[in-house]
Amino acid sequence: MEWFTAPDYWLSRLVFQRALAGVYLVAFLTAARQFRPLIGERGMLPIPRLLSLTPFRRAPSVFQLHYTDRFFAACAWTGCAVSAALAAGLDSQLPLWGGMLLWLVPWVLYLSIVNVGQTWYAFGWESLLLEVGFLAVFLGNDKVAPPVLVLFLLRWILFRVEFGAGLIKLRGDVCWRKLTCLDFHHETQPMPGPLSWFFHHLPRPLHRVEVAANHVTQLIVPVLLFTPQPIATAAASLMIATQLWLVLSGNFSWLNWITITLALPAIRFPHTPPQVPGPPVWYEVAVLTVAALLLWLSHRPVRNMVSRHQIMNRSFDPLHLVNSYGAFGTVGRIRHEVVLEGTTDAVPREDSDWREYEFRGKPGDPRRWPRQFAPYHLRLDWMMWFAALSPGYAEPWFGALVERLLENDRDTLRLLRSSPFPPDAPPRYVRARLFRYRYTSWRELRETGACWERTFVREYLPPTRLATVAQRP
Repeated sequence: MEWFTAPDYWLSRLVFQRALAGVYLVAFLTAARQFRPLIGERGMLPIPRLLSLTPFRRAPSVFQLHYTDRFFAACAWTGCAVSAALAAGLDSQLPLWGGMLLWLVPWVLYLSIVNVGQTWYAFGWESLLLEVGFLAVFLGNDKVAPPVLVLFLLRWILFRVEFGAGLIKLRGDVCWRKLTCLDFHHETQPMPGPLSWFFHHLPRPLHRVEVAANHVTQLIVPVLLFTPQPIATAAASLMIATQLWLVLSGNFSWLNWITITLALPAIRFPHTPPQVPGPPVWYEVAVLTVAALLLWLSHRPVRNMVSRHQIMNRSFDPLHLVNSYGAFGTVGRIRHEVVLEGTTDAVPREDSDWREYEFRGKPGDPRRWPRQFAPYHLRLDWMMWFAALSPGYAEPWFGALVERLLENDRDTLRLLRSSPFPPDAPPRYVRARLFRYRYTSWRELRETGACWERTFVREYLPPTRLATVAQRP
C-alpha cells in the first residue's frame, strides 16, 4: 500500500522521537528523585495503601504485581536509562519489532507510575505524555518510512490539546473574552519563572495582544494542521513559537515541551529520505488496528470538547489512550501562598522564634527571585499552589507533610530548598499561615530589592505538634 507511508516526513519523525525521549527522561528523573516522600512506603500518599483499595482493571500498573520502594526506584531509573538510549538513537539500530518494543518499555513504566501517583500525578501533561508515547510505539524506525496514519493521529492529538484549551478559555473566565486575563496571570500562575515579573509589567495593551494571539493560535491555527503543505508546517511552527513564549513566561513543567514535541511531526523538514523496503504486513495490520481503535475512542474527548460542560485534563480510560486537555479556564486575580513555619519553643506563641521553610520553586522570601525549573516538575511546589486556592486540595496530604516536617524527615526535606532546623533538632511545633503575594513595582524593586510584597491574611493551620514526642532536654 503506497499510501501507507510518508517518506517526506523521515526527518520529522527522527526529530520528534529524539525530543520525546528527552521528555520521557525528564519525567522519569522527576519520579526517581521525588517518589519516596510523596508516594513511597512512608510517603504522604503511600502506594501500598492505594493498591490495597484499587483493583488492577482501574489502575493497571506493574506495581499491582509487586511494590517496594526499591522496586519503584529500579523502574524509574530503568525508565531514565531506556529514555536516554532512545534519545541516543538505539531504536534505529534494532529491527522494526525491536524498536517498537523498546518504545513500549517507557510507556508501560510511566503508565505504571501515573496510575499509582494519585494527586501528585493528576496533571494533564502526564496523560499527554502517555497518549503521545503510545503512538510513538507504532511510528517505526529507520527500517520503515513513517506511517501516514500515525502522523495524522499525532496531529489529531495536537489539535485536541490546543483547540480544547482554546474552548475552555472562551467558555470559562470572562477575562479571556475581555482580553484582560494576562493582567493577572503572570502574577497568579502556579509557579512563576525568572522572567514572569517582567512579563507582568508589560504594557496592558500588549497583554491584550497576547490574549488575542492566544485565541488565534488555539482556535484557528489548529485547523490548519490538516491542510496541505507548507500551510501545515507554518501552523505547527506558529504553535511552537507560542509554546516557547510560554516557556519564557513561567514554569509549566514539561507541558510546553511535550506540546512542542507534538508539533514536530507536522513540520516537513527539507531532506532526502533514504530508500527502504515497504513495511511488512504485520506492521501494516498493527498500525491500522491501533488507528481504528484510537479513532473510535476519540468520540469521548470530542463529545467533551463540544459540551457546554467541558472538563479539563480528564482521562477516559485507565490506559490514558485518549484524553481531554485544557488549562486556565479560570484565572486568579489574587495570589495566595501557604507559608510553613516551625519553632523549637516549648509553648508556641505569636512572638515565638518562628522560622520559615523555603521551597525550591514556589514564592517564599519576597527578596528571592524565581528560578527556572521547567521542564523538571516540582510536584510539591505545584500542590502548595493548589492548597492556597482551597484547603480541599490539601486535605489528602497536607497533614502528612506537617508530620514529616515535625520529624525532620530527610526525604521530605530534600523536596525543599532549605529547612531552618538542623537534622538533629526538629521543631516542636509547625504552623501554616496564608499570605497574599503581589509583584512589586519597578520603584519598589529598586528601593527594596524584593520582587514580591506579601501581606498576612489568616491562619491556615494552627501550631501543631506530634501526638507523641520524645522528651527533650
